[in-house]
Amino acid sequence: MTFFRSMLLVCPAACLLAQTPPPSNATPVKNATPVPVPTVTMSTETPKALPTVPPDRVVLTVGDVKLTFAQFNQIIDVLPEQARAMYRGAGRKQLADNLVKLIVLSEEGKRRKLDQTEAFRTQTKFEMDNVLAGITYAELNKEVTVDDATLRKYYDDHKTEFVQARARHILIRFQGSPVPLKPGAKDLSDADALAKAQDLEKQIKGGADFAALATKESDDAGSAANGGDLGFFHRGQMVPSFEAAAFAMQPGQVSDPVKSQFGYHIIKLEAIQTKTFDEVKADLEKRLKPEQAQKAMENLQKQSTVVYDPEFFGAAKQ
Repeated sequence: MTFFRSMLLVCPAACLLAQTPPPSNATPVKNATPVPVPTVTMSTETPKALPTVPPDRVVLTVGDVKLTFAQFNQIIDVLPEQARAMYRGAGRKQLADNLVKLIVLSEEGKRRKLDQTEAFRTQTKFEMDNVLAGITYAELNKEVTVDDATLRKYYDDHKTEFVQARARHILIRFQGSPVPLKPGAKDLSDADALAKAQDLEKQIKGGADFAALATKESDDAGSAANGGDLGFFHRGQMVPSFEAAAFAMQPGQVSDPVKSQFGYHIIKLEAIQTKTFDEVKADLEKRLKPEQAQKAMENLQKQSTVVYDPEFFGAAKQ
């Protein structure tokens, strides 16, 4: 239904559809905040997908305008990525409400013959070009390929990105830490927190069980429940001082107290692993394909004759 798609994209009310819907619940992301802070319980509910109905089934009627399920889904496809999941789930009625407003305004505009104005024709041409350009760019992105040599070079040049560490830690907070104080616990000064951390380090290096001490003593409630286990993490996920210490250690080694804004950490490195080229190849291709599509677009632009009015745009910079 080209008419409807055009109307959707050129009507000023289209901004209603581009708004990102407010989240109904926090989205669970594994290790979303990998810094050693208390765990926050987050909803694991995921938006329900659109029900399966025939593509030509009319799901919305506004006056003489009818919208099928296929068209409704196509409209979602052109919206910002962060809004699509919501509109395909619990937010579908919200999208339909916005579409109703859009259609009503558009029909009123036609009644007033605003669709016959030069401004409408100009904006329509631009919007249609914009949509077609987006579809074409998506096709270019599908068509381009990244050869193994390019992927391998990127992997070799960025190998540190694919190194992961697994560690346990015990956090001893001090005054001013953003980590909440345990009920009934003393708010330790920096010096007292360091002394406690040093004492725990001494116990561990004397043979005490790290996981048991983490469960009992760590102020990071989230990891303490797992014996201080933080799982695997890569560079850029932890605070700088913690990261520097962890990646400088050998598996099985226990660190001296490491200070961060959260307190003093005693770190035990469990393992270091580097993902192989084959393990990350598919992800690298996804990462590099947009760059190749951009180059393809630039090549197309070079093949076109482009003239800028120097008086209007100013002299080109050399």
